[in-house]
Amino acid sequence: MPKIILITGASRGIGAATARLAAQRGYDVAINYARNRDAAETVAADVRKAGRRAVTIQADMGKPEDIARLFATVDAELGRLDAFFNNAGIVEKAARFVEIAPERLQRILAVNTTGPFIAAQEAVRRMSTRLGGSGGVIVNMSSMAAKLGGSGESTDYATAKGAIDTLTIGLAKELAPEGIRVNAVRPGLIDTDIQRDFGIGDRVGRYKGLVPLQRGGSAEEVAEAVLWLCSDQSSYCTGVLLDVSGGRGL
Repeated sequence: MPKIILITGASRGIGAATARLAAQRGYDVAINYARNRDAAETVAADVRKAGRRAVTIQADMGKPEDIARLFATVDAELGRLDAFFNNAGIVEKAARFVEIAPERLQRILAVNTTGPFIAAQEAVRRMSTRLGGSGGVIVNMSSMAAKLGGSGESTDYATAKGAIDTLTIGLAKELAPEGIRVNAVRPGLIDTDIQRDFGIGDRVGRYKGLVPLQRGGSAEEVAEAVLWLCSDQSSYCTGVLLDVSGGRGL
């Protein structure tokens, strides 16, 4: 019986790479996207080429009603979740701390903190042995920004991801007796589209000298970490904040 994974923000970047790798590892994949349906369908086509089922579901992870609909659709289209990659996130243009408007902060927190919190609740309702489930795995998307602070560019994003670290630790402790392992990946300087969203040109090229490995990482390298945390090979890991950063942050 194939396992089922839901990946939010799976139309591009790390989410898309994880969806493709999950299919290769035998998962049926629910692919969430916010706006780019064509990109999501391209990922779904790759999942199907690997011989696995795929469904694409539009949902804004900053809207609780969309999150509830997303999980209900997965139930109806694929079945009960085994793994959830709580991945969706956004950044805004680089800005100094005092330039960050309240409206921007609210949107950053809605998508990067509140949305993942609510989405994790939905996953737990389906996975928890206390609630009639069979257990499962949640992998949250954090960021090295939670350790480094985002100074001069994205302290709002860094603050949001710091909350994800705390959420991961709290859930890992609470949910272990209910058959759910909860971990997080903290990518560093990864060469994906989100780097362009900061609006400062070649961000990877600008900062790669700060990375001990002297390069940016790839979405596929992060996907490998995510799928390891979802697998039985990491069965004794919960509450782990796994840095995928080329050594940056040591």
